[in-house]
Amino acid sequence: MLQVNVLRQNTAWAKERLAIRNFKQLELVDEIVALDDKRKKLQLEFDTIQAKINCSSKDIGKLMGQGKKEEADALKAEIPQLKTALEPIKEAMQFAEKQLQDALVLLPNLPSGLVPPGKTPEDNVVVRQGGNTPTLGTNPLPHWDLAKKYNLIDFELGVKITGSGFPVYIGKGARLQRSLIQYFLDFNTAAGYTEYIPPFVVNEDSAYGTGQLPDKEGQMYFVTEDKFYLIPTSEVPLTNIWRDVILKEDDLPIKMTAYSPCFRREAGSYGKDVRGLNRLHQFEKVEIVQVTKPENSYETLDAMVAHVENLLQNLGLPYRILRLCGGDMGFTSALTYDFEVFSAAQGRWLEVSSVSNFENYQTNRLKCRFKDANGKTQLAHSLNGSSLALPRILGSLLENNQTEHGITIPEVLWKYFGAEEIR
Repeated sequence: MLQVNVLRQNTAWAKERLAIRNFKQLELVDEIVALDDKRKKLQLEFDTIQAKINCSSKDIGKLMGQGKKEEADALKAEIPQLKTALEPIKEAMQFAEKQLQDALVLLPNLPSGLVPPGKTPEDNVVVRQGGNTPTLGTNPLPHWDLAKKYNLIDFELGVKITGSGFPVYIGKGARLQRSLIQYFLDFNTAAGYTEYIPPFVVNEDSAYGTGQLPDKEGQMYFVTEDKFYLIPTSEVPLTNIWRDVILKEDDLPIKMTAYSPCFRREAGSYGKDVRGLNRLHQFEKVEIVQVTKPENSYETLDAMVAHVENLLQNLGLPYRILRLCGGDMGFTSALTYDFEVFSAAQGRWLEVSSVSNFENYQTNRLKCRFKDANGKTQLAHSLNGSSLALPRILGSLLENNQTEHGITIPEVLWKYFGAEEIR
């Protein structure tokens, strides 16, 4: 959530940044400033009357001590009237505050100056590219056919048990999935991230704190009776660990990693993008999250991007890194880098990770703060990244490493998988 003072002091600049995102309701910025004016005016009225009540209460004691009972009684008679006058002002203040908060949550984060203009994924900027695209034999198989050929994943069985987008991993397919998860976690913890196993369902406050509500409400699975949300990523419970917490400067940076299943309704998805593992309702992911001092967050972002890049290099996958344009960025992000791997059998790039700096957008909602060396309390910055999302990584590994005799396993996974090849 954006800070009102930022919008008030930099109104024109805020509108310019929101325009980079192709945000259409720029007048909302002016409405928020007007609502804040209204709230401040009501607060002043309330404080003035409350001060008068407090002053009168002190004067009553003084007058009684001076034997001026009639004057004291006259002041006593005024106090109930003043308190009665406070009630409608208090109600109006609460309503104005709610209006202000309801308006603020409709504004996305202000994009960093590094964000390129653009409306669609075609406008994203390729930062760099790495790895070698394999040369496959004639008629290479997509991963869904490879999964069937080697009995690794049963998509039809998942449809029977639950529905489309809920695959069943079998035998070596399950082992390869588990190998990737363990490798990612080991790689992350070796880089100084502390591993967590968080809850996989969260309450409304947690979903609001990281910005899934109200923006992504229709994309999350909701447990009606308990009012819990199934997590779309472990970023949500991990970041909420620090909700309503005031940290010490020495506590920062905080580096966390977690494996979790992820649940997304993916409403409106169709066509070739949903074949096999390309788009699922339930999938597994390893996440990295950092909470940092504001002045360090962009250096931290670069380090997280390099961290994910190393993972892809170690897996031997051809990849590219994109800086997302304003129109393709997530609601809460100030700057996002997407990683895509090339699927040789499908002949297309597939997104496997997003690494984002949210600056203080999430931490303002979460009230996640720290005290600096001068004792001043300020908002921390939060960042997160997929390290990595499993479905398309697994699909690309199967496709890019297929041979006439089987599927070769990347060397970094041998000790986890227990073999060098799937036959």
